[in-house]
Amino acid sequence: MRFRLVVLVSLSAGLGVLAGCSSMQTQKEQFGEVDRHVLACDFRHAAQQLEASKADYYAQKDRVLYYLDLGMLCHLGRDYARSNEMLTRAEEAIEELYTTSISKGALSLLLNDNVLDYDGKDYEDVYLNVFKAVNYLSLNQFDAAFVEVRRINNKLAALEDKYRKVVEECDKSDQGKGKFKPVHCQFNNSALGRYLSMLMYRAEGEMDGARVDFEKINDAWRTQGRVYNFPMPDLSSFLSERPGQARVSVIAFIGRSPELFARVLTVHTFPNAVAVYTSDGKQDEHIGLIPWPSMTSGYHFKFSLPYMQRRPTRVRRAEIEIDGRSVGPLSLIESIENTADDTYRMKETITYIKTIIRTVVKGIAAEKANVELDKKTGGGFWGELTRAATGAVVDASENADLRLSRYFPSNALVGDVVVQPGVHSIAVRFLDATGALLYREDYGSQTIAPGKLNFFHSAYLQ
Repeated sequence: MRFRLVVLVSLSAGLGVLAGCSSMQTQKEQFGEVDRHVLACDFRHAAQQLEASKADYYAQKDRVLYYLDLGMLCHLGRDYARSNEMLTRAEEAIEELYTTSISKGALSLLLNDNVLDYDGKDYEDVYLNVFKAVNYLSLNQFDAAFVEVRRINNKLAALEDKYRKVVEECDKSDQGKGKFKPVHCQFNNSALGRYLSMLMYRAEGEMDGARVDFEKINDAWRTQGRVYNFPMPDLSSFLSERPGQARVSVIAFIGRSPELFARVLTVHTFPNAVAVYTSDGKQDEHIGLIPWPSMTSGYHFKFSLPYMQRRPTRVRRAEIEIDGRSVGPLSLIESIENTADDTYRMKETITYIKTIIRTVVKGIAAEKANVELDKKTGGGFWGELTRAATGAVVDASENADLRLSRYFPSNALVGDVVVQPGVHSIAVRFLDATGALLYREDYGSQTIAPGKLNFFHSAYLQ
């Protein structure tokens, strides 16, 4: 009877852990109402709904996500000062959490990412500066916008070194030693960031600076084929300007950035190694072998990992409308989903190894505890029941971390047209594959002056 009580206590503890594990799972369903406002391009109400429901949507460990989501919705709703406030808070928290994670070293190796503070994906950290720059341009604060563009360049230059330090710290632990390899990223130069800089230089008459940015945009296509795998926009007339003429410059953002989903994998142990398999429900497929000195064979564990999936956009064409007439299409200059994918690969590799280490260490510890319990209970039915409970706890504690900001766009398009100075009606139109109008953003009558930054931005997140 005493042995049965021990087992029941173990089961109760296991069920308690399972209940707690629900807090480690990434929840998305609660954003339905906010998303409906976003899809209707009602960004102000979306921001209000998100802010009013902060306590229901975000835990303290998700504060970076809250700042990013609210900051982007405020940007889209043209509340530029509030947007900059939130995006700055996100940026500061990301930097603080990165510094803390490095100082703690391998401590997080045995903690599921879901229980840790969300420290942002690299593309989020880079593009928040893009949107801060657009905010400052919209507020006619060129100096502040230039600061944000420089931060984009600095972050990209430091990206690979950042992960070199992470790998070095992980490699210092007993569990991680020799299992982490250097990771590489192709994305080191943002054409969109350079385009914003080029706009400002041209508006200020600094044509040498504009030409440097123009060359950097060309470099992006020459050296980053995985990221810029689409035709470069024709910017040949960008640096030529006739006296007395004015320009209208437009940036349009379409679609929504990728989401994360969970993929279930299994790990099987062998002498001095562990093998990882993926399954389609019918058969396992071997996808990797990791050297693991002193490992013994016969253990089998399940875990899940996040993978990034793009979201399709309905937009097939966007165009500038001036005085009721289309004056040309907008051209793709940045695939934010491409850069999200490229930068995510670096963190994905580290997450993959960390999760396997954590699963194996926790699983073997649970198995050894079961063996000891079998000795006390004699095994049998109660032993099998206890094994099932502890196995479920290990599996449940390894839910994939699917946290990701929700309101970055998937693509950025640009257009630049010459007009006669004066008052013009300006609009941006978004069309589907059949040419049907999806959305039209009307800026009304605007005074377009020569030698000025006549800049407009729009977004349709579908």
